[in-house]
Amino acid sequence: MHDNRTHPLLAQVPLTVSPFVSLPTATTLPYTYKTLPSTLPPSSTGGSGEEKSQYVVSSSGHAAHPDEIIASCKALQAYIQKVQDDADRELKAWEDVIAARELAEKRRVAPGWLDSEARLLEPEKRANSSAQAGNAKGNPMDVDVSSPEASGLRHTPMPQPNREGDELDRAFGGLGLNK
Repeated sequence: MHDNRTHPLLAQVPLTVSPFVSLPTATTLPYTYKTLPSTLPPSSTGGSGEEKSQYVVSSSGHAAHPDEIIASCKALQAYIQKVQDDADRELKAWEDVIAARELAEKRRVAPGWLDSEARLLEPEKRANSSAQAGNAKGNPMDVDVSSPEASGLRHTPMPQPNREGDELDRAFGGLGLNK
């Protein structure tokens, strides 16, 4: 029954067009379309021991074998590690120079302090008493309490502290701050 006539039973069924169904349309091929070659390319596994085929192709057109890519990545990693080690050595050298400079500054300010285990500094006592007497007239705090010059200072009047704040408190009472 391959004559171009329709089956009598199917001719009795009315056909309707559904708005929800769209029939496929023919696709147009781009101008850059290339037909597939009729022969297969060489095997990508490289069964024979000859040169490795470069079947990984980048968007720029560079082709390479995965082993070459891995080798270049390892070389890059080794280079980055070398640069990191060089930078760490240089940073350590800078820190050592800074620490040495700070130590030299501390030794300049307090010579002998860092070079010995004695950590208690004592002032030297003055040998002549005439220097002490000259200082007693200049600054009362420099006089030794047991010296005869100190007995004359006992009767000097001491200035009284200013009591204006106390007078204000008595006049206005304690003013507390309310929050």
